[in-house]
Amino acid sequence: MQLKLALPKGRLMAPTGELLRSAGLELTGYDEQSRSYRPQCRDMPGLFTKVFHEKDIPIQVAIGNYDLGICGREWVEELLAKYPSSAVVKVRDLGYGRSDLYVVASRSDGLSTLDVLRTRAGAVSIASEYPNLAEQFALRHRLKRFKVFPLWGSAAAYPPENADLALVAQSPDTPLYPWLVPLSHVLRSSACLVAHRNSWRSRDLSCLLARLCAVSSVTESDHTPAGRADGPGTPAVSRAAWDSSVRLALPDGHQREPTLACLRKAGIHIRDNSVDPGRPGISVPGVSVKVIRPQDMPLQVANGNLDLAITGDDWLYDHLCRFPTSPVRKILGLGFGRVRVVAVVSGEMPVNSPQDLRDLLRSGRLGRLRVASEYCNIADKYARDNHLSPYRLVPTWGASEAFLPEDADVLIENTQTGRTLAQHGLKIIDTILESTGCLIGGTTGPDTASAREVVDSLVRALEQGIAED
Repeated sequence: MQLKLALPKGRLMAPTGELLRSAGLELTGYDEQSRSYRPQCRDMPGLFTKVFHEKDIPIQVAIGNYDLGICGREWVEELLAKYPSSAVVKVRDLGYGRSDLYVVASRSDGLSTLDVLRTRAGAVSIASEYPNLAEQFALRHRLKRFKVFPLWGSAAAYPPENADLALVAQSPDTPLYPWLVPLSHVLRSSACLVAHRNSWRSRDLSCLLARLCAVSSVTESDHTPAGRADGPGTPAVSRAAWDSSVRLALPDGHQREPTLACLRKAGIHIRDNSVDPGRPGISVPGVSVKVIRPQDMPLQVANGNLDLAITGDDWLYDHLCRFPTSPVRKILGLGFGRVRVVAVVSGEMPVNSPQDLRDLLRSGRLGRLRVASEYCNIADKYARDNHLSPYRLVPTWGASEAFLPEDADVLIENTQTGRTLAQHGLKIIDTILESTGCLIGGTTGPDTASAREVVDSLVRALEQGIAED
C-alpha cells in the first residue's frame, strides 16, 4: 500500500528534513540544493513524497491527493476559514516554524484598539495574504463595513496609504516595522502534521505516524509577541506626502535587481532604507516609492492606489484576463526579465498541441482536464479559448512543476529556456505570450499637470536608458 506525504519547501524545509531524519526517514533530494520535487525514501519504499509550496499542502491533502502533509498551521486555518468542512484533520503540532498573525495599523493613524473602527461609517480596508482569515477576523470583531484586499505578500507595506489594517505574520527573526502597532493577535502558528479525513479514518497510516509521533516535537525558544524593529514610529513617507506625489511601486523578489539596474541606466537611483525597506528613497523629486509584489501591482494601479508600477507583462495580462476593461495600461516595455508563458504537459502524455488535448477530452480518454497555474486567470482564459472542456483550475503558489503528472494534466507556467521543464520530464505544447518587465499606469494618468509632467519625465528617462543599452 502506497502512502503519500506532501512536504514543504522554503522556510520549513530544513527543520522538516531534520524531523524526518530523527524519525528514521532519510530522504534523498529533500534539501535546498536539490531541484527534485519527488524525494526518495529508501527506509520506507511504499512512501511517495512530493515537495510543494506550503500554502498548497492543506488543499492537496483536503482533496485527497495526499494522505498526510506538513505545513504551517496558518495555511490550514486559512483554508478552514473559508471551507470549514474541508476534509483535513490537524494531527499534531510539530513545534517548529513558529510565527504569530497580528492585525496591525499604522502608528500615524493613532489607533490603539479596534473600538474606533467598529463605529466607523466608511468601510475598513484590510490587506493580507491571508484573506479568509482577514474576513473571519472582521466578522468576529463586528466591523460594520469592511473590504479585504487579497495579496501575494508584502502586506505590511500597505497601511496607512493603501489600507487601514493589515493581517501579517511575525516570526522571531522578522519583527514588526516600528511604525506598525498590533491591534489584535489572531493566531499562533507552527508547523503541523495534517491528514486527509478519509485516510485518517480508513487507511492504515500507522507505519508512518508511529515514526513521526515517536519523535519529540522540535522546540524553539519562545519569542516576545509583536516585537518591533528599532527605528522611528512613523513611516519614512507620510500619508500626505504619499498622496501628493507620483506613487511608484517597485517589485520585490527576483525582479528587484534587474529593476534597479534598469532604473540606474535611466539615471534614476533608489536609496535603500534600512528602517523601512518597503519604502526606499528615489533621486527623482515628487516621486514616492513602495516595494510590493509584482502580482499585486495591476490591481493596485487599477484601484487608484498607485500611479505607476514596474511589473511584468505576464501579471498585467493575468489581471486583464479577469478584468478586461480595467483602467490600467502598459506604458513602456523595459526589456529585462524575458520569459515565455507556456502550456506544459508531462512528456509521457500523447499530445503536442492544444488540438491534441481537445481531441483527448472529446474521445473520453481524459475525463476532466486539471489545469494548474499561478496564473489562474490566464489559465482559465486559455482553457476556454481552446475549448478544453470540462476542466478544473488548480491554483498554485509556487513549485508548480511538481503538480505534473500526478496532480494536474496541464501547467501554465513561465520559462526562460525550457531546460528546467525538460529536466522534470515536461514538454511545452504551446506559447501563450512573451513577457518582459514593463511600466504600467492608469488609463487616465494622474490628476494634476505637475504629476503628469513628473510621469512624462520618468518615461522619457526610461526610454533613453533602454535606447542606450
